[in-house]
Amino acid sequence: MDFNTPVKELYGVGEKIEKYLHSGGLFTVKDLIYHLPRAYQNRGDIRSIDDISAYNEFHSYILTIASEPKVAMIRRGMNIMKLRAFDETGVVNITYFNQNYLRDVFTVGSTFRFWGRITQEKRTLCMNSPSYEPVLQTRALAPLVPVYPLFSGLNQKFLAKLIGEAVGCLPSFLVDYLPNDVRLKNELCTLGYALKNIHMPESEASLNAAIKRLTFDELFIFALSLSKMKTVQKTKTAPVIMDTDVSPLLSLLSYTPTNAQMKAIREISLDICPQGATFSCVPMNRIVVGDVGSGKTLCAAAAAYMVCKNGYQCALMAPTEILAFQHYESLFPLFEKLNISCELLTGSTPAKAKRETLSRLKSGKTKLIIGTHALIQDSVEFESLALAITDEQHRFGAKQRATLSEKGMSAHTLVMSATPIPRTLSFMIYGDLDISLIDEMPPNRKRVSTYVVDEGYRARLNAFIKKQVDEGHQVYIVCPTVEEKREDMDNVSDYDPFSLALEDNQPPLKAAVEYAEDLQTNVFPELNIAFIHGKLKPKEKDKIMMEFANGSINVLVSTTVIEVGVNVPNATLMIVENAERFGLSQLHQLRGRVGRGNAQSYCVLVSDSKGEKSKERLNIMRTIYDGYTIAERDLQMRGPGDFFASGSSIRQSGDMGLGIAKSCSDTELVHSAFEAARLVLEKDPYLTEEKHKSLKAELEKTINEKSSTIN
Repeated sequence: MDFNTPVKELYGVGEKIEKYLHSGGLFTVKDLIYHLPRAYQNRGDIRSIDDISAYNEFHSYILTIASEPKVAMIRRGMNIMKLRAFDETGVVNITYFNQNYLRDVFTVGSTFRFWGRITQEKRTLCMNSPSYEPVLQTRALAPLVPVYPLFSGLNQKFLAKLIGEAVGCLPSFLVDYLPNDVRLKNELCTLGYALKNIHMPESEASLNAAIKRLTFDELFIFALSLSKMKTVQKTKTAPVIMDTDVSPLLSLLSYTPTNAQMKAIREISLDICPQGATFSCVPMNRIVVGDVGSGKTLCAAAAAYMVCKNGYQCALMAPTEILAFQHYESLFPLFEKLNISCELLTGSTPAKAKRETLSRLKSGKTKLIIGTHALIQDSVEFESLALAITDEQHRFGAKQRATLSEKGMSAHTLVMSATPIPRTLSFMIYGDLDISLIDEMPPNRKRVSTYVVDEGYRARLNAFIKKQVDEGHQVYIVCPTVEEKREDMDNVSDYDPFSLALEDNQPPLKAAVEYAEDLQTNVFPELNIAFIHGKLKPKEKDKIMMEFANGSINVLVSTTVIEVGVNVPNATLMIVENAERFGLSQLHQLRGRVGRGNAQSYCVLVSDSKGEKSKERLNIMRTIYDGYTIAERDLQMRGPGDFFASGSSIRQSGDMGLGIAKSCSDTELVHSAFEAARLVLEKDPYLTEEKHKSLKAELEKTINEKSSTIN
């Protein structure tokens, strides 16, 4: 057996189980071993039955079976089994549903460690369907039990057993690719120890050592791959753009660009027209990062103008049709006055118009094309594409951006992101890109007044919604989930080493679909209320967002899909339900959806959470408005996970290649991993030394695996 052994070779995996594993992306032994727990149940924390403070929460109890299990049929297809168990402090009734085979497991006098919740029903203590493990003198019970991400067809117990079998085979084939001097210098455990203890931790300390090692590995390999990407980038060439004077474009503006915008424009001009270059140069590979409303689009327009006025073509790709349309609406009038042809191409472009646009692109008549993913279709050909711009770059994978750039023989690349990144993380996230930071907001931009309220303000909040609509404005309401769903109790954990766990007694989640229906039916029947979420088809989302942008929808109830930078100046109120469930950077992005017009705008964060951490985080949002400061505080409180997570990701997971490292809050470890990679490559740039042989193989394998999954 080795990492490449198919999962079907493992004991107990037939065709049916193999299909389930494949549906979760688990094809090989390596996939299984690196399918890491998402949390742990702290079963080492043993409580007694008379510990009233532990009731209604998940805990462990060492109990002895007091009575023979009795099975009764409730109805056809449903039976119930009951038994009694005790410790020296009391007795509890235990119930299982449709598990009558457990009669032969729970024999009178045998002792088990049960994991579950004790509830009190009248004067009787009860536990429903607790997990159980026999207490044996020959084997100590694990204090921390992993909780794995599940998928259809498999339960925790079977998946843990399967992963345990794979981990047990590790000593026979595992090679630790991390150079020994790097491992010792950074005080890291061996790879074998890490993989064993991430799944079967001996203690909290051993688990933390495993997390540290696996996190370091991901960051170290990522840093090496970034270096390789930069090396490859330097072997390419793109045309030098000789005339970079943007004063004709700037003279058309009704405002004066900020110093930060002008600095970014100068950095772009130096990239595409390096000093001393004549015909060709290394392609620009730059990202413009700026807070919501800081003016990144002007930087993109300036770059496009430089390229187009020199006779080349430029493509600007946006993630949605409405965003592409809004870019077109703002840029077309400017470029028309500059005698530069500008067109729009999306999936909704009629067939005849699309053929004509494609023809003009191929002949070079159209210089600036703005569109969506439609721009990377095979039918799109350019005469001389020299600049590819992608907006809201975290919505595109590296392969999509590369596909657009490769539409030209060689093209410069400019990407934009509206998410401020802590400076301690920027080199990690954008290591393969040069960064232009726009950290200055345009003058006279009104600040969005921010408030934190609880459910006691619901009536006043509804009245405020009505007031905003009556004044001709529109309202966003953001919910943390799409639909109501029962919590998966099997996954409840009180020990989550990967991120700050939610505090106890969190209020129930507001769901977008049900909440929108309630508002429309019971609260505001006279208003036009719509909802939008990520499960809708792209065309449906675009249609709803276009209607909201056009003013025909009064209130839009949404999940975080509205983070993407659609400009609706008439929207003046942003309400975020269950605000404690969002990261600070997410909340800042959501707040940036309003305050884009001349009217005073408001952001109301609704939370009934009593937790001190939640209160502290929401108070930061109430008092701080600078995106970079908020990002730094977010990093301190939550780790980088909020910058990588799907709801507000900076780059797609396939693009980043990070798993466990997404929740690393140890910035020193991040720096150590990148510094270690730098030192290794400084001494051995091509990893040809014997001691780097396995490291080179791991790096090449990782790059190949990621490039095959990026989309």
